[in-house]
Amino acid sequence: MKLRMLLAGLALAFAGSGSASAEDIKLGFITKFPVPFFATMENAAKAYAEANPGVEIVYGQGTSATDIEGQIALIESMVTQGVQGIAITPVDPTVASTLDKAIEAGVKVVLMDNNIPDWDGRTALATTDNYNAGKIAGGYLKSVLKDGDTLGILEGVPGVPSLDDRVNGMLEGLEGVNVNIVGRGATNCTEELGINVAEDLLTANPDLRAIYAACGPPAAGAARAITNAGIANDDIVLVGFDFCCGEEEALEAGTEDATVAQFPSKMAELGVDALVKAIRGEKVESLIDSGAALVTKDNMAEFK
Repeated sequence: MKLRMLLAGLALAFAGSGSASAEDIKLGFITKFPVPFFATMENAAKAYAEANPGVEIVYGQGTSATDIEGQIALIESMVTQGVQGIAITPVDPTVASTLDKAIEAGVKVVLMDNNIPDWDGRTALATTDNYNAGKIAGGYLKSVLKDGDTLGILEGVPGVPSLDDRVNGMLEGLEGVNVNIVGRGATNCTEELGINVAEDLLTANPDLRAIYAACGPPAAGAARAITNAGIANDDIVLVGFDFCCGEEEALEAGTEDATVAQFPSKMAELGVDALVKAIRGEKVESLIDSGAALVTKDNMAEFK
């Protein structure tokens, strides 16, 4: 409840900040694919536009975590529609060349959710520090595992920096406990592949002690796989990331032990506000951290 009140006040705070008091601005807002996390981001951008009447936002979304061509088409379409800036959650680093063309046309770009490595075209990056957020997950696992325990990892999309950071950060947070990693597999951040990879891990390792999922949908998929296998909640530890897409139900049921929450509303609002300010010639920070926190059954009401 406290979080909802905080986020509800963000748009009002931005409305009163004076950042949207000059000439009208037209923006593009592009998210990766249809899951609640990105729907929340889009709703936050709509709330910002409603609170700031001089800001018009055109919205677009890809179809999947690997829809590179779809995202490229959205960028090109928005440039054609005359946007002055684009706030985007880049699905893959290869969209950078299309963003370069947008910049050449005078469009400013703010990245959200994840960075594009070695690309210097962005005006700002509004994101969770995914490496540090991964360390939060690793710290929890360290607190409940012991030397010799086994761990399986459900990756997101290997090669996407933010998703890789969630795994690498988790591994650093886990340091100090000698855990055996018995398998890891890509899920493309889908529940279906989360079920499949988790089932394979459980079949190959009947005494598997823990599973870490780098995205919300695969975490929900792993919870289903654990339930389908008839494994008692106390016999395995499941930790996810995102607090979305079925994780609330898994935490309530006790199948999932913990997850890491991002703040998508805050991320979107900070990203759009930075873009508006940059277009109007105001100084903005290059890196804007929207934060992360550990969520368990005991405290999840604070994050709904």
